[in-house]
Amino acid sequence: MPHAPPLAALLRRYAAGSALACDPVDQGLLNRGYRLRTTRGRYFLKHHFDPETAAPEAIARQHGATQRLAALGVPVAPPLPGHDGRTVAVVGGHAYALHPWIEGRHRHGAQLTAEQCGRLGALLGVVHASLERVMPVEGCGQGEGCGQGEKGASAVGGARADEGAPGSEPRTPWGAGTPGGRRLAPPGEGVQDGRPRARAGRSAPGAESAASMGHAAARTHGTRAGTSHAGHPHVRNAGTAPPVDAGADPAATFALIDDLLARVRGHRPADSFDELARHRLLERRSLLEQHVGRRPPHGGPVGWVHGDFHPFNLLYRGDAPAAIVDWDRLGVKPRAEEAVRAAAIFFVRPAGTLDLPKVRAYARAYRRTAGATPSELAAAVHRVWWERLNDFWMLRWHYERGDTRADSQFPAASALVVWWTREYEAVCDAFVE
Repeated sequence: MPHAPPLAALLRRYAAGSALACDPVDQGLLNRGYRLRTTRGRYFLKHHFDPETAAPEAIARQHGATQRLAALGVPVAPPLPGHDGRTVAVVGGHAYALHPWIEGRHRHGAQLTAEQCGRLGALLGVVHASLERVMPVEGCGQGEGCGQGEKGASAVGGARADEGAPGSEPRTPWGAGTPGGRRLAPPGEGVQDGRPRARAGRSAPGAESAASMGHAAARTHGTRAGTSHAGHPHVRNAGTAPPVDAGADPAATFALIDDLLARVRGHRPADSFDELARHRLLERRSLLEQHVGRRPPHGGPVGWVHGDFHPFNLLYRGDAPAAIVDWDRLGVKPRAEEAVRAAAIFFVRPAGTLDLPKVRAYARAYRRTAGATPSELAAAVHRVWWERLNDFWMLRWHYERGDTRADSQFPAASALVVWWTREYEAVCDAFVE
């Protein structure tokens, strides 16, 4: 077995019995996972392999967050503590965590009813509001919109199982509606300084810039009781490599396009992927030239987010979410952008369009439970659209790294930004109405 974990040394740290079988599961883009069967049951063993997320203190923070979220009733999959109370085991310089195995399946937006899409949006809203409640306010730095949460996991080398679960705090009801707000002008509505401007409803561009849009702080909400929290926290980090800066510099993007086109031309033997890549790169350069003045301002309301919320990081048991998994990218980032980015993954169709009725149901529920305003979602729609316009991570993996694991996602993902640009108004409506 490639990259075989040191099972004997690892299991000595847990009350999990002796290994009977250990099989790798589908390899994620960040880390490695194994289906482990022992004399005491089935487990998911996670090897935190990605150097950007594998620091023991970062893993401990993730573990502390899921422990606290579980105490609030959020469907997550906290790790098991070892004999010493720690949840991170460092063996041979590598970090591992052991989780109970949970049976479940992943569901794309096409497999969800409109009602279930609403539940999905509500779930992400609850995650954001609950993270605000349980994560350390100092983690937000000077960012706007951070919660007054409790202390986070801070033990270097592993979080202890008894760290800070806020079990005595009362649960609070799910949120009510939010006030209305302004919307960003779609691509092509020019303004003299090249910045996106806010506009009320469908009227002409107004005087406010996106940077001045107000933000309603996320309210505190609980979740349904009786949800299973044990699970295997993995499968694939599909479609979500580290996002580019939502305010990406178009000059840098033009240079990247030229570099990638040169790599495509130099690839031998040329194949159908090269042909599609060349077409999309030339198309994207033309789009960017048309909309270069639509670069969004930096900044925006931030808070603790999952960081990688998509279909392969959510396990369903029947029709109900059983566990949100893979918290490797937990961090302080714009919350509404995570909501928009997730929708663009859950609800993209094979031809590169979004299922807008399902997006609308999802977004309404998210705004309600997260306490997000329509103007906050409108600004996020613009920033994620710009992010997609400037983002070529799949092609960079293919041509710079020789890594083809994301190739199957490229046709739909590359078509989406073209359609999104053309249907910008309708996409924005779906998130804010």
